Amino acid sequence: MSIAGGGSAGQKTVVVLGTATPGGGFPVYGAAFADTVHETEPTLVIEQRNTKGSTENVPLLEAGQLDIALVQGEVAHEAFNGIGRSPADLKIVAAMYSTPGMFVVRADSPHRRVHDLRGKPVAFGARGSGLVILAKYVLDGLGLDQERDFQAVYVPAGAYPGLEAPLASVGSWSFVLARPDLPDGVVHRLARALHRGEAALAGRLPQARETTAANTLAAAPRTDRIHPGVLRYLREVGVAR
Repeated sequence: MSIAGGGSAGQKTVVVLGTATPGGGFPVYGAAFADTVHETEPTLVIEQRNTKGSTENVPLLEAGQLDIALVQGEVAHEAFNGIGRSPADLKIVAAMYSTPGMFVVRADSPHRRVHDLRGKPVAFGARGSGLVILAKYVLDGLGLDQERDFQAVYVPAGAYPGLEAPLASVGSWSFVLARPDLPDGVVHRLARALHRGEAALAGRLPQARETTAANTLAAAPRTDRIHPGVLRYLREVGVAR
């Protein structure tokens, strides 16, 4: 994060946002996020940086090389809970959107169950993508309780040609996470700008309609995972107590 400009009236705060590899959904969301925040609060400038994805964004946040970053739900879960690593002291800025996981085959494929794909070539996604970890959870079955640990996620009707009704799926919430020492005042301004611009963000990117103050509170595994600057804003607008 940096401060630029001469004099308080023209002073700008630059916040560095890590997204993912070009061509994926995270850079598209990052662009809509950056434009919305700056439109609502011109003194905040979101500087986007392409990364290898969720699994790289976590250590980059911890190292202070990013201020905020987009992180897929399973990656955030493992980071928060120290699964396969030490627990990460990162904070939630916003819930982005729910991310359904799907195994997709050609229309003329004989495979109709995930089990049918055993021994077949399957592309799980880029190495740094959270989709790889989502697939691992689905395939390995890590002893999670379906009712307790998962929330139904639906692929909206019309999301793909021929999909005329919502499709039950599993998935997780992706998050905008922050390094823990990002100043409360900056994060409060960021949350205020983002949520005052919810309609504009949804207009730029339809799936971003799920980026709401209420969803941020609901999707957080615990309230103390939310950045204090965000929590202050949520209390100010009556979303949190």
